[in-house]
Amino acid sequence: MQIKRIEKEIRDTPKHKATEHYIGRLRAKLAKIKEKIEEQESKKTGGGGGYAIRKQGDATVVLIGPPSAGKSTLLNRLTNAHSKVAPYSFTTVSVIPGMMRYKNTDIQILDVPGLIEGAEIGKGRGREVLSVVRGADLIIIMSDIDRVQAIKHIAKTLESSGIRINKKKPEVRIEKKNSGGLIIHSNIKQGFDKETIKEIAGEMGIKNAEITIKESLDVEELIDAFSKNRVYVPAIFVINKIDVGNFQNHEKFLLISAEKGNGIKKLKKAIWSKLGFLRVYLVKPDAEPDFSDPIVVKSGYSLADVAKDIGSEFFENKKGAKIWGSGAKFPGQEVSLSAKAVEGMMIRFI
Repeated sequence: MQIKRIEKEIRDTPKHKATEHYIGRLRAKLAKIKEKIEEQESKKTGGGGGYAIRKQGDATVVLIGPPSAGKSTLLNRLTNAHSKVAPYSFTTVSVIPGMMRYKNTDIQILDVPGLIEGAEIGKGRGREVLSVVRGADLIIIMSDIDRVQAIKHIAKTLESSGIRINKKKPEVRIEKKNSGGLIIHSNIKQGFDKETIKEIAGEMGIKNAEITIKESLDVEELIDAFSKNRVYVPAIFVINKIDVGNFQNHEKFLLISAEKGNGIKKLKKAIWSKLGFLRVYLVKPDAEPDFSDPIVVKSGYSLADVAKDIGSEFFENKKGAKIWGSGAKFPGQEVSLSAKAVEGMMIRFI
């Protein structure tokens, strides 16, 4: 198989300055082959792996883990079993949805079949499961205290499938041209020279372009920047069934018992935080500021973004806002629509 041959060649090639271009080109070629395989699989199943997930609510969270890790129990616990929980059949994979209500948000939780070893090459309908994961706003990677290493294996599977967890997209701008070859711009010192960048870009199908690199990258991050199939998704790592064993490593994992309810409040808080939600409160004209009319927006939103979310007609007539509470230097401070929304801010648009 071509993939295994290239992987072996990368492992066997001595790593030093003289082989930098060659190894970079091999890694880019490997990424391109995997990208083509994914595109072919997507076409076979009608796009997106054949799973047009019906997104509902303010965000979608996917529970992923090995079989029998307690994902279904956690789904029922997070949704309090009050939301409608029924199987959605997507071709050959059953996806179980639930809706979690938390801080004025409706967060869709999807329980997908357990990932087994070799999922990235299609074992256990792994490609279909991974296509669902690619569409998530947040991933909960979950195992139990007897299979802690499963989390590491799942993270590796996601990585090899082009799913980058808890990482940001590389700051690289690619402006394609009709001719002129490749022009590289970067004021930041890289661990490789411009010829390596050009060789990797060429291997990834970029022949004529101005490429601007705005941060220090390694070769894999550079390949990611040139790839079409990379997705960047936040993740929470969860160890379940702590009520039946003793697990002391608290640094990377959130410890819960889905059956007993231990750690569920912390998990809900972590979900909210990782999704980057915050609440702001609208103040009606001539009304006193209060917390009676909350809306949920994403972290980083400007007040203009908040107004646009309310409606385009509403936004058209707004020139600024008065704010109270969080973010205000004094009650009723007038600010421009470029001001950033913060948790707990009370806003009257003017």
